[in-house]
Formats: sequence, structure tokens, C-alpha cells
Amino acid sequence: MDVMPLLLLVAGSAAVAAAARRSPVPAPLLLVAAGLAVSYVPGVPDYTLDPHIVLPLVLPPLLHTAATDSSYLDLRAQMRPVMLLSVGYVLFATFTVGWAAYLVVPDLPLTAALVLGAVVAPPDAVAATAVARRVGLPSRITTILQGESLVNDATAITAYRVALAAAVGEGATWAGGIGEFLLAALGGIGMGLVLMVPLHWLRTHVKEALLKNTLSLLIPFVAYAAAEQVHASGVLAVVVVALYLGHRAWEVDFATRLQEEAVWKMVAFVLESAVFALIGLQLPVVLKGLGEYEGGRAAWYAVAVFVVVVVSRFVWVYPATFLPRLLSARIREREDNPTWKGPFIISWAGMRGVVSLAIAFSIPLTVHGGEAFPERNLILFLTFTTVIGTLVVQGVTLPPLIRLLRLPGRDAQAETLAEANAQAQASRVAELRLEELLSDERNALPGPLADRLRAVLERRRNSVWERLGQANPVTGESVDDTYRRLSREVIGAERTVFVKLRDGRHIDDEMLRTLLRRLDLEEAAAYREAG
Repeated sequence: MDVMPLLLLVAGSAAVAAAARRSPVPAPLLLVAAGLAVSYVPGVPDYTLDPHIVLPLVLPPLLHTAATDSSYLDLRAQMRPVMLLSVGYVLFATFTVGWAAYLVVPDLPLTAALVLGAVVAPPDAVAATAVARRVGLPSRITTILQGESLVNDATAITAYRVALAAAVGEGATWAGGIGEFLLAALGGIGMGLVLMVPLHWLRTHVKEALLKNTLSLLIPFVAYAAAEQVHASGVLAVVVVALYLGHRAWEVDFATRLQEEAVWKMVAFVLESAVFALIGLQLPVVLKGLGEYEGGRAAWYAVAVFVVVVVSRFVWVYPATFLPRLLSARIREREDNPTWKGPFIISWAGMRGVVSLAIAFSIPLTVHGGEAFPERNLILFLTFTTVIGTLVVQGVTLPPLIRLLRLPGRDAQAETLAEANAQAQASRVAELRLEELLSDERNALPGPLADRLRAVLERRRNSVWERLGQANPVTGESVDDTYRRLSREVIGAERTVFVKLRDGRHIDDEMLRTLLRRLDLEEAAAYREAG
């Protein structure tokens, strides 16, 4: 096996993603553009997107990181709009896009058109949520987009399986399709509920750090594989387990949380960068088999499907936002009255991604009778153009659109005040507990050490309040920035001495690593204390 293409993909996509952080262009868009540009460079290997790799090996860890970073409580509070989008909209888009493709493309059977509809139905909110965080969307809209992206892949994959069964001649019925959908959904949720408690128990009882990190990396794959083994939704199983683990992450020791955060950030960065680059790199593969559809006809079909995909989301989102309020007095009493701006942003944020392409590439070459799957190459092409079109058109225009609509962003001052109040309450309890412990002769400490514990609590309590203060008039730094800078300078001076002592053979490398690790932990603590 030649590993060089894989190394080039990972290294190149990581470099582009890193460059995107210094540009106004969101990383997913720059990665797709880079993939498109590189796809025809002479000597670049063919990168065919393999669904047998993307769905079981790439999708689970991406879902796991997104779900553990989400808020179970926020998602539960927004369950109605999330489910209306992740289930209702995906099924609506499957039938709407499928019927439109059936009418527009001659000789395309309705069953094959519904396969196309299911393939392009699920939005990939990775790019949208990245833009939302960057521009500062209201937290409710961000939560809805995140929640939709966690569940809609399960709906789309199940709808695809039902449509595919009809297309290849397996005699699928409406009753059978509904039954398969319920089995996949309820089975995936059930498998997640079964696995989440024992997996969390293992995380809290395994003592060896290496085993804990290995278990953390295996969890999404275990949940996905276990659910798929019983023909349930692996996507939902991963999401349920990850939401539970994220909600109860406070029960895991601090060292494990720090290590897992670093590991999963790296995994998510590499995978997200690679999959968006892979989207652009599919262009030669998709164009290779178009045949009779090359040229103007293919472009017309692509534009038509793209327009239907975009418009259908508006057609669904606005009624799904306002009709429940008209029909339920309880909703009107419990929720604020939404304006037209929020649904507009949610509608425009329906960008498609790698899951759609992975599903499209899994379409079989032939049906049961041995004939070629009807218009398979055209379906691949229309999926690719829809993904590229939504990422480029909607992705490029989303940030200026958000700024133009002037949606109220997150209130940083209010959030800092809430954080300060929470820290003040926790510090008061901690100080009482410290004095209680120090009053016991078994916990006797020298005065300077006891004062140091008290000083740490006081610093932690005051640091958030200081963030509300004004910047240093000389340097322009906040109190936090000054504290971090001075901590780095002091710790850096110690680190330099330790290295000189090692170089002079006064201490060995093992002792140097121990001392440096202690400084690293102190620097991390100082950084976190300063917010």
C-alpha cells in the first residue's frame, strides 16, 4: 500500500486549514477550492472517496467531537426545531428534490431520483457553525444548526437505503420503508442508551492514562459498529453516547479531560481538513463518467437541482418556525417571538458536505437484474455540483449576510458577568471547605502553604471580575493578558535554567522532562486562571 498520497492529503489539507485561520475565508471553503485547483495538477494521485472508509471511520469521530462539544441541556431546550430540521426537513427535501429531478431529467426513474434526493438532503453544518462562531450568531441559532448536523445524517442514510432498495428492485413498500426508518432510529437511540453508562463507567474507573485515551478514541467506533451490526443507526448511537459523556465529563479526572481535549482537537482538525479537501479532489472522478450528459445539459440539470435544494429549505424552515406558534398557546407563552431574520439565516446555512458525496459513491453499479444502475454517473455529478455550489455560494455569502441582517450576537459582557457570579459562589464554598480542612490537625500545613491555597482561591475569584475592568492605559493589555504574559516570562526563565543544567550534565534528561512537565502544568493553570 502506497501511503504517500495519504500523507500528502493530510499534510496539504492541514497546511491550507492553518492558512485559512489567517484569512477572512472560512477554512472549509478554502480547502474545497484548494482541492478543486489541485485535482488537475499533473502527477496528483486520484483520490476516490470511498464510502466504506468515510462512513464507518471518518464520520463517527467527527460526530463524537461535535456532540461532546455540544450542550445536552441546550439541545433539549431546542428539541422541536432540531427535530423538525433533522428529520422533517431531510424527508421533505428527499421527496422535493427527487420529484424535481424526475421532472427535469429525461429518462430518470422516480426511484433513482429519490435516491438523489436522499443523497443531497442532509446539510453539513460544520462550515455553517464555524462561520456562526466566527461572526457571533445568537447561541440559539448555533445550537439549532449543531443539533441538526448531529441527527440529519441518520435520517438521510435511512431514507437513502429505502429509496435504494426500490431503485435496485428489492420491492420496497411504504410500510417497509417506515418500518426500516423506525428500526434504524429507535435501534440507534436504544444502542446508545445501552452503551453510554458502561462506557462512562469505564472512563471513570480505568486508572492507566494510556488506556483511558485509547478508550476515548475507540468509543465512537464501538458505538457506530455495534448499532450497524443490528441494522440500527450508527450515527444516532454515536450521538447519544457522546452527548451523555460530554454532559458527565466533569466526573472524569482533570488529567484525562486535558489529554482528551488535546487529542480530540487534533483528530477533528485533521479529519475536517482532509474531508473538505477530498470534496474538491473528486472533480476528475465525477466528470470521468458523465458521457452523454457533458456540456450544457449537465450544467442545466446541476443548476436546477441546486436551486431546488436551496429553495426547498426556505419552504420548510419558515412554516416550521411560525406554524407551531400559531397552533400552540403553550409555545407562544414559553418562547420569544422569532423575527424573520433567524429563520432566514438557518435556511441559508444549509450547506452540503462530505456525507452526501460518500453516500452517492456507495450507489451500486448495477440493479438486481444485472442492468446498470440508472443514471448513476449523473447522480454523482449532481451531488458533487450541489455540494460545491452550496459551499461556495452560501458559504461565501453567509458572513456578510449575517452582518447585513445585524442579528444580535452573544453578549460578552453578560456572559462574563454570569461567569464571575458563578466563580464567586464556587469560591465562597471552596474557602469554607478549605478553612474546615485546615482546622483539622491531620491537615496541618505551614503558614506560607496555607496562605498560598487561600491566594489561589482569591486570584481565581477576582480574575473574572478583573476582566470587566479597563485595559492597561500604557500597554493596552487587559489584566488577563498581563497576567498571562508575566507568567510566561517567569516560567520561561525557569525553563531556560533547567535546560542549561541539563546541557551542563548537572541533571539528566529524565529529570529535565519531570521539571518541564511541572512548569507546563503551572503555565496551563495560570492561563486558565486568567480566563
